[in-house]
Amino acid sequence: MASILVGRLQVDLLSGKLEPGARLTLRELAGRYDAGTIPLREALSRLSTSGFITVEDQKGFRVAELSAEDVRDIHTLRTELECLAIREAFECGTAQWEGELISAHHVLARRQAELKGHPLANDPEWEDLHCKFHLQLVSASKSKWLKHFIKTLINHSSRYRQIASVMYPAATVGPKIAAEHEAILNAALKRDADLACALLTEHYRRTAQATADILNGARSSAKAIHE
Repeated sequence: MASILVGRLQVDLLSGKLEPGARLTLRELAGRYDAGTIPLREALSRLSTSGFITVEDQKGFRVAELSAEDVRDIHTLRTELECLAIREAFECGTAQWEGELISAHHVLARRQAELKGHPLANDPEWEDLHCKFHLQLVSASKSKWLKHFIKTLINHSSRYRQIASVMYPAATVGPKIAAEHEAILNAALKRDADLACALLTEHYRRTAQATADILNGARSSAKAIHE
């Protein structure tokens, strides 16, 4: 039950349904999720270890706050860790890994085309496909810990992206974003780690800046918030 609740809570944390900074009381959550307080407490404790929830002495649980500094830190670490994983993945990746990467990009590109020119509006399908593409890119790395930390950071950047989408409903998945994903795919298929890392660095830099701008209220400069 606790594991099921972790999944349900994480969906609401990533989408912003559980608002940043909100206090989480076991009584309210028990009614919301139709669950007992014991598995809820365990689920909240698990989520606190990954940074989505904070625990305050004598005060209980609270949804982690958002900040421009934090989103930049997340994307800086993503860049460094994913570039490490990419170099190993490109050396170890098999034909099957390539095929699965192509497939992950194909379904993402199709969804991006369907959303072209329309507000993303927290599209859960796009979010899922997008995360799968980036995870597949590094999946051939042999370091399970490296991939674990990358997945955690991807989830945190997804949370920022989804909440920023709510704050700035006009945000869309534009052609530049689709082109960046395609360029990253082509670099991977060529096993050009230097190029892939350079593309990812710029990809994440733009995302972090645009998301920080939205958090700071500078929506006019937030042209694209989606990695």
